[in-house]
Amino acid sequence: MLPGLASFLLFHYGALVGNVIAFKEYVPFDGLWGSPWVGLGNFQRMFEDGAFWSSVVNTLWIAVLQLVFYFPVPLALALLLHSLTWSMVRRFVQSVAYLPHFISWVIVVALFQQVLGDTGLLNSTLSGAGLHTVDIIGNPDAFKPLVVAQVIWKDAGWGTIIFLAALSQVDEQQYEAAAIDGAGPWRRFWHVTLPAIRPVIVLLLIMRLGDILSVGFEQMLLQRDAVGPEAAEIIDTFVYYQGIVGGDYGFAAAAGLFKGVIGALLVYAANKVAHRLGEQGVYK
Repeated sequence: MLPGLASFLLFHYGALVGNVIAFKEYVPFDGLWGSPWVGLGNFQRMFEDGAFWSSVVNTLWIAVLQLVFYFPVPLALALLLHSLTWSMVRRFVQSVAYLPHFISWVIVVALFQQVLGDTGLLNSTLSGAGLHTVDIIGNPDAFKPLVVAQVIWKDAGWGTIIFLAALSQVDEQQYEAAAIDGAGPWRRFWHVTLPAIRPVIVLLLIMRLGDILSVGFEQMLLQRDAVGPEAAEIIDTFVYYQGIVGGDYGFAAAAGLFKGVIGALLVYAANKVAHRLGEQGVYK
């Protein structure tokens, strides 16, 4: 365990020292400690910046859409896979569903552009049929549902792994007893399956809430220019353009620290709610 533990301490906890940049006017040539101290000046600038709040709103919208439409999909897919009686068919469907997870976002975005872009397969078919074409990829109004659909296509299959592991631990005799008592498929799901996997659902939901402000940096960066920053700018891309591109490292670090603090508070609050509902949560 020592190499993994050392790596975790160095690159996760040791890196927290770098957060001091958020309170400095950081200049790389002056170093971490030589740069002038500005206190909460970067945070004041951040809270007064309309572009920052626009990125927060976009991040929250996409996060809510992913939570509502993406989070239940792996569970539903796991239930469907678990219901398959032929193991060979189940393994084949699982393998096909897992594959998109291993495709990079560059390829995924390119595939969607080839299908839904201005000159993509969809518009070529519509144009050939004499119908009106629609540029879904370049439409800012369609951007948020589009990125959620991309996440579902890419990661829904991979997300079934934990749910399938939980479903495999459910005692089959409980299903048989419920069926003998006259319980139909919906009753068996509600009274047998759901209570058995509820701790896993709560745990994954808490972890998702803690990471809710991370909605896919690479995915958004690749499509930002197509729809404009008003629709695609999120906190991560805001930090990238302010810090890496613009060189305003202290300001970007303040935005990143703000995101981290909000995520930690959400995990703490969600864990408390889980305890009130009788679940273990992430920690006791």
